[in-house]
Amino acid sequence: QVQLVESGGGLVQAGGSLRLSCAASGSIVSINRMSWYRQAPGKQRELVATITSGSTNYANSVKGRFTISRDNAKNTVYLQMNSLKPEDTAVYYCNAGIVAYNPTGYVDVWGQGTLVTVSS
Repeated sequence: QVQLVESGGGLVQAGGSLRLSCAASGSIVSINRMSWYRQAPGKQRELVATITSGSTNYANSVKGRFTISRDNAKNTVYLQMNSLKPEDTAVYYCNAGIVAYNPTGYVDVWGQGTLVTVSS
């Protein structure tokens, strides 16, 4: 059993900052990749940022404003969001590719999401 739990969402004014966390737990051997997605009402889910052991990638809409990082000892990924805009309002989801055990295998896991609302 592997699961992801997001936290840190909330209401913030435009121009403000917010830090999201996603903690993985369970029968984890290693975490190959962790990503943040977001989905606004009436919109498709989109990839925001991804981090692996050797690289990070960002959507053009958040580049320069958001920073993804990870703490391997805590099996946790973070998303630091600065200079927030109303169009950043969405439910943010954590997603991870994880090598698990008992049983052994590669699993793709999603968190339940955390709501970020940016007011103007």
